[in-house]
Amino acid sequence: MKNPTLVFPGPQSITIEDREVPTPSEGQLLIRTQRTLVSTGTELTVYRGEFPESSSWSRLAKYPFLPGYSNVGVVVEVGVGVDASWIGKRVGTYGPHAAYVVAPCDQARLIHSDRVSDEVATFFTIAEIVLNGVRRSQVRLGESVAVYGLGLLGQLAARFARLSGALPVLGIDMSPYRLSLLESHESVIPVQAGQGDITSLVKQHTRDRLVDVVFEVTGNASLIPSEFDVLRNQGRFVVLSSPRDKTLFDFHDLCNAPSYTIIGAHNYSHPNHATPDNPWTYLRDGELFFDLVASGSLDIEPLISHRASFEEAVSWYPRLDQARDDAMGVVFTWPA
Repeated sequence: MKNPTLVFPGPQSITIEDREVPTPSEGQLLIRTQRTLVSTGTELTVYRGEFPESSSWSRLAKYPFLPGYSNVGVVVEVGVGVDASWIGKRVGTYGPHAAYVVAPCDQARLIHSDRVSDEVATFFTIAEIVLNGVRRSQVRLGESVAVYGLGLLGQLAARFARLSGALPVLGIDMSPYRLSLLESHESVIPVQAGQGDITSLVKQHTRDRLVDVVFEVTGNASLIPSEFDVLRNQGRFVVLSSPRDKTLFDFHDLCNAPSYTIIGAHNYSHPNHATPDNPWTYLRDGELFFDLVASGSLDIEPLISHRASFEEAVSWYPRLDQARDDAMGVVFTWPA
């Protein structure tokens, strides 16, 4: 096969197409893929075709759709105007699930350290999303944080909040498996939803103060109003997920009266260019992620739940669609 590529021809459908190997244009790199990470949020939403037609999803998800945006591989060719020293280097890009992809060299994340494996490196996109959200939350040393939803985004939100000085960090989810993947750290507290009154449990760990910051990472629009119950007056509520439906929202009780600050934290809110006031671009956050892993400050290995050949993808998406309780980081391997 020349360039096997995963494609969603339409809702609830996946195939592997043998496409041509792309040619890098001016300023581009040609990358031979080593590993890719499945985004169980975004990719499954498109796979299911369950996004509202009137939403921004409908503008982004056009069939046939090439899933994937967490690609790690080795540069094998460069386009005009690109230094040949790129060849042989490992990079992370937003390329899809395909054996060969092209990407602008100024958007490639160079993986500087051998202590960052290809598998772990695929988490760079998720890390950039979450680092941006944690920065926008303005979590301060000693503030308390609650993270609702412990998928990949939520797991990293809890980790980065702790690294930012949050104390305590409460991870809230219904799944014992997901709760078990939280960092084993005295300041990180698992809270199982459905096993008692969450507000009372949060008060026990915050000296009755409730939390300073809530991260919404469930994507469940109907849950959002109840998540304000654990937030103190004038606290910050950060929407790190992409809810797929509308939320019935009382702006008096859930915003105005308690004077909450509600913060959107989509990845697109990264600055396009570094400035002295905000140097944290996509590339800078990707670099930080690799540095945290290489230094041992961040352990991602426990979040890799499954490894599979790209050829198994046609069975993986239906499986994840039906049940993903035991799935966290699903990494596809590609031919060398």
